[in-house]
Amino acid sequence: MRIFVVDAFTDRAFAGNPAGVVLLEDDGTPDDERWMQSVAAELKHAETAFVRLKDEGPLPLRWFTPVREVDLCGHATLATAHVLGGDRAFTTRSGLLTCATTPDGWVEMDFPADPATPIEVTEPLASGLPGVTIKAVAQAVSDVLVEAGSAAEVRALEPDHAALARVPGRGVIVTAPGDRPGLDVVSRCFYPSYGVPEDPVTGSAHCTLASWWAPRLGRAELLAEQASPRGGQVRAILDGDRVRLAGRAVTVLAGELIV
Repeated sequence: MRIFVVDAFTDRAFAGNPAGVVLLEDDGTPDDERWMQSVAAELKHAETAFVRLKDEGPLPLRWFTPVREVDLCGHATLATAHVLGGDRAFTTRSGLLTCATTPDGWVEMDFPADPATPIEVTEPLASGLPGVTIKAVAQAVSDVLVEAGSAAEVRALEPDHAALARVPGRGVIVTAPGDRPGLDVVSRCFYPSYGVPEDPVTGSAHCTLASWWAPRLGRAELLAEQASPRGGQVRAILDGDRVRLAGRAVTVLAGELIV
């Protein structure tokens, strides 16, 4: 089986979010979830994508963190589309996802929006985000979104991962308006209960970020920076109940999986 490591949401190697991509031949064998989970644990990337190749129609796609399967992953979808040439459609646990190459060479993905509903601040959030002025908290399907007082607070945050692991759901998005010209949104994402203390760039989180910030900023198209140590940029367009996410990607490893 062919295997790749791709840095997603970046135009240079060793930045953005690395994802494993494993190409499964269409040989009629059933998916072995334990084997996929073992491969993902071996690679230790935030997500590893497994895509089954076939001649016609959308390709089955699944994503695994080092400890469990997830319902939606943006950066590993971008990585998979990048490996396969950019223009692809996938069947997933989150429905049909389509990817297309834009004229400037980015890969644009059509994802479901994941709007968040305001909730009260909980103790794990209050203790898990020291130094953050919590302006609002909201619950989406996948994550809890926390609006911070400023982008500077987001960038400087040193979270308590043990506390954040007690937050129900997949994880926590901490966000604020952008702090430089042309940048609309800054965020960081934490998923300690899924084996990912901080995710470098989280495509699926921008399904929530676009739904939150587009009406507040008064525009549907946003440029967002995920301010992790590796960092990366996502273009997000809110379009009704869908979000179009675009990013670039760089392949850094290509090889053969022999077990």
